[in-house]
Amino acid sequence: MNSRFLLRAAGTLVLAAGLVFAQKPAKQPKAKSQKEVDAINAISTASDPDARIAAAENLLAKFADTEFKAMALQIAAASAQQKNDFEKMVIYSERTIEADPQNYPAMLMLASGIAQKTREFDLDKEEKLQRAEKYARQSIELINVAPKPRPDITDEQWEGAKKDSLAQAHEALGLAAMVRKKYDVAASEFKTSTDIAPAPDQATMVRLAAAYNLSGKPDDALPVLDKVMAMPDLNPQIKQVAQNEKMNAMKLKSAGAKPANSPAPPPQVEVKKP
Repeated sequence: MNSRFLLRAAGTLVLAAGLVFAQKPAKQPKAKSQKEVDAINAISTASDPDARIAAAENLLAKFADTEFKAMALQIAAASAQQKNDFEKMVIYSERTIEADPQNYPAMLMLASGIAQKTREFDLDKEEKLQRAEKYARQSIELINVAPKPRPDITDEQWEGAKKDSLAQAHEALGLAAMVRKKYDVAASEFKTSTDIAPAPDQATMVRLAAAYNLSGKPDDALPVLDKVMAMPDLNPQIKQVAQNEKMNAMKLKSAGAKPANSPAPPPQVEVKKP
């Protein structure tokens, strides 16, 4: 799983905890007591995903009317995602959206998670893919009009954060297209994701190369894979998948490959985070 969601969610709550006594409560959530502040801080200082989830549940149990409900649920969803606990991620993300219908980070988690978990022969494949695409497209609409959450965030920082979120949304659309074997569509979405992202995600780049290969376009795949392989901080798991894709591209190129409906499933590049 991609850790960007967790980092954003954790950062959101840390910032929120520092604003509980802000001068403009109409624009920022506000705690009603020091005990609530302590419960909020316990989430931001928790040392691992399980501790963050427990702290979030503690806040919600003790302060049912907290204005930090959506943020706490978002933290819990991201922590469940970090644990690769898909079911809990879905539950917490849906609760986040229920508390805050414009919470696009939760929508991005759902879009990506559902698309990655959907398989070609699932009886409810179309229902799940349509759901993933709905969340991805809705998040794009919200991101494009989202205001800066804090005045001390520079315009450059905010634009970078928005681009990173948009990149995740297009990646989710690409994942859904891969399940449908619409490899040209998938390649377009993955390329948009890597072009938008301030720092292109390694796994997304490998997925882009895989979509090119499955489209019968190894000449497009090889430069992408070479760029990935040249990265100094390349994750070992991603490196292995990239090497395999490069071998596939070379075989396709030597055989004069043409687009084909390959029965082989697309590579699932999932890197477990500590």
